[in-house]
Amino acid sequence: MPEQTIIIGHKEFQVACQPGEEGFLLAAAEMLDAEARTLLDQIGRVPAERMLLMSGLMLADRTAGVEDKLQAAEAELASLREEISRLHARPMPEPRHVEVPVVPQDITDALTELAARAEAVADDLEQGK
Repeated sequence: MPEQTIIIGHKEFQVACQPGEEGFLLAAAEMLDAEARTLLDQIGRVPAERMLLMSGLMLADRTAGVEDKLQAAEAELASLREEISRLHARPMPEPRHVEVPVVPQDITDALTELAARAEAVADDLEQGK
């Protein structure tokens, strides 16, 4: 089992871990060290046991807050998934019938005739007749 030297609050510790877990151990040690340094900056010199206890409690408090946020996000996600499922399950709305007015053919023919006459009059005026 590999041993790693970690530093928590300016103190070195030898810790064994499973092969391949070294990166996780070092990352966890960095998190604990950050809490320990904060504690040492605020209080000053503290016995190692108390420093580790307080740092662990501070980290646990932070973790609990993150877990609360995670639970709230998971609940919201579940609610949104239910809403999506409900929306997908509902039947499609019936198509609406829209009536479009239609101009009768005899009126269209009459308007075409009037337009042709107006163009003829305009042409006559342009030619000076």
